[in-house]
Amino acid sequence: MALGLSITVHKAQRMVALSIMLAHRLPATFAAMRRGDIDSAKAAAIAEPTAWLSDEHVRQVDVLMAERLAGRNPGQLRRTVARVVHRVDPDGAAARAQARRRDRKVELLPGCDSMSTLVADLPVETASAAYTRVDRLARRLRGRDETRTLDQLRADVFADIILGSPGDASGAKAEIFVYVDAKTLAGADDQPAELAGYGPIPGWLARQIAYDPGSTWRRIVTDPLDGQPIDVGRQRYRPPASTDRFVRVRDRECRFPGCHRPAQLGDNDHHRPWGRHGRTDTDQLINYCRRHHRLKDKTGWRYDLDIETGVLTVTTPSGKRYRKAPARVSG
Repeated sequence: MALGLSITVHKAQRMVALSIMLAHRLPATFAAMRRGDIDSAKAAAIAEPTAWLSDEHVRQVDVLMAERLAGRNPGQLRRTVARVVHRVDPDGAAARAQARRRDRKVELLPGCDSMSTLVADLPVETASAAYTRVDRLARRLRGRDETRTLDQLRADVFADIILGSPGDASGAKAEIFVYVDAKTLAGADDQPAELAGYGPIPGWLARQIAYDPGSTWRRIVTDPLDGQPIDVGRQRYRPPASTDRFVRVRDRECRFPGCHRPAQLGDNDHHRPWGRHGRTDTDQLINYCRRHHRLKDKTGWRYDLDIETGVLTVTTPSGKRYRKAPARVSG
């Protein structure tokens, strides 16, 4: 479904889950949606918090919420649902709160105009304490000569805490790849560069990243004509000695159609398994995120790599085919 609709797996899973809840467990909510009283966002605000309830408790919530739909936005509906769930199933609510702690995670959501959103799903007391700390540190920086807004200060403080100062040795810096053509890097052109896992960024931002002495980014200089890497790092004008790194630089992101997870976070895989005489040459290696690496060995899935063109064709168990060509910087 995710491949067919060109959406993320997470979004496809949410759509399927919402459809099942509405069709089989939330008849009053579904009826309100068919009448046009609520939209899919409001329906999801009711369906998602009730997905783990027993059928009996779901029916109770569905009936009670039917009387509380008018005049509420999705956020208000979620809070109302939470109160109703606690009322009809107090013991289950406590148990689910404990179980949900196992689902804590951090996600990166690419945005627009060279911005992204970092989301942390945490226990409420941890999230509240973390936000309070960031807020207090940001407010301490406010002064007569400070030009940043409070929101900007919070964002900068948060980034400083996570990344550390340039001289901070508390942990290894994450390596992020930025692809920029040689002319743009020199300031002779202003073509957009590309940030692995995100997409195009302005040329001025790529130059700022490349020449910032405190940068945690790896600059990849590309040929303006074909977008292929010609330099990795600040001083080396040759392919990297490490085959592993070369493949990550070349592929830029997971090669599975529709997936944009950065290659540095994925696995380099032999297109032909090692046991089937797969060589460790770069033309036999391809990068996948962990999810799509594992999917390759699932029954019914087939991955075919054209060694000459680099085009990957994925055939699903239903027989549908999806293709993805190698990445290059557009210019």
